[in-house]
Amino acid sequence: MHKPIRVLIGKPGLDGHDVGAKLVSRALMAAGMEVIYTGLRQSARGIVKAVLEESVDVMGLSILSGAHIPLCRKISEEMKTQGLQDVTWIVGGNIPRRDHTKLFEIGVDGVFPTGTAFSTMVEFIQEKVKR
Repeated sequence: MHKPIRVLIGKPGLDGHDVGAKLVSRALMAAGMEVIYTGLRQSARGIVKAVLEESVDVMGLSILSGAHIPLCRKISEEMKTQGLQDVTWIVGGNIPRRDHTKLFEIGVDGVFPTGTAFSTMVEFIQEKVKR
């Protein structure tokens, strides 16, 4: 028997819309993953601190505000400060295709725009986090 994949879902910045984050959390739980949801309006430092404290395999950010690039830069800086290189990092929300490459350059492993099938996210996570 293996341990379930642990995923933290965070809502950085001032974005107050979390229905999508909650739906993703439920879909991941239905796929057998343990999910920690940090709630709305989290700071980069707070999210990375939770990643460390919860010893998660995956950090998922839900960003609908359009501020995904500056928010991900802050998260990346905080992850480097804390020495977090082995956590799979995914981002979902209102993210135009033109910004995907920039997010990958920042350190994001997977980008899932609004409307991505839950099964696509589940399969990506299962592939990245082998048990």
